[in-house]
Amino acid sequence: MNKFRIPLALAVPAVLGLAFLILPLAGLLIRAPWSTLPERLTEPGILTALRLSLITASLATVVCLVLGVPLAWVLARLEFPGRRFVRALVTVPLVLPPVVGGVALLLVFGRRGLVGEWLDQTFGVSLPFTTTGVVVAEAFVAMPFLVIAVEGALRGADARYEEAAATLGATRWTAFRRVTLPLIAPGIAAGAVLCWARALGEFGATITFAGNFPGRTQTMPLAVYLALEQDVDAAIVLSLILLVVSVGILAALRDKWVAA
Repeated sequence: MNKFRIPLALAVPAVLGLAFLILPLAGLLIRAPWSTLPERLTEPGILTALRLSLITASLATVVCLVLGVPLAWVLARLEFPGRRFVRALVTVPLVLPPVVGGVALLLVFGRRGLVGEWLDQTFGVSLPFTTTGVVVAEAFVAMPFLVIAVEGALRGADARYEEAAATLGATRWTAFRRVTLPLIAPGIAAGAVLCWARALGEFGATITFAGNFPGRTQTMPLAVYLALEQDVDAAIVLSLILLVVSVGILAALRDKWVAA
């Protein structure tokens, strides 16, 4: 702990920055309809949107784990031409406007998209405006969080353990499964939690690619957007639920996970 006094030039901006981040959240708590909160929480529309959000965010996180962990390993362990460019492409969804991401998904997975037309004609599978489309949209915007966290954990892990396993006759897959994964487990856990939280709060790509159909594609953020036009109190209640879930998820990130 630093025992020196904080310079005024740092303390004032720090306090203002903290207030800037906390005041909007405090506004939700102050304006919340506490007297009718229990009744509103049991409304079918809210429960349906919450259940759909939890399911799709969890499925999107599984997709990100299956695809993102190997991708992070490739970026961290292999040297190949254009690796920096590939890494930049992987992180593009972090800075890409979500609506643009939704348009890009439509152009690829839509019924007349590059891949979607083939899926529709060959297997009769259509992703846009379906629950599966919600999972695809959430995975697209959330996967970079997992890849960055796991790649950082891989770069921080001592590669000599993997080399020692190789000298003992272990294949690269065995070394990855038995040595690398246990070493980077905290990083994977942190990345998965952040990925899940990002998927839970996804809005732009979801509404563009999957639409806003109650019970099928209307997740919590979409329900907030719709309620804001009709019932402000309902929008506040939905926002409170997302706030509580998000804070709980971030609080579950232990310091060692974040450090990893």
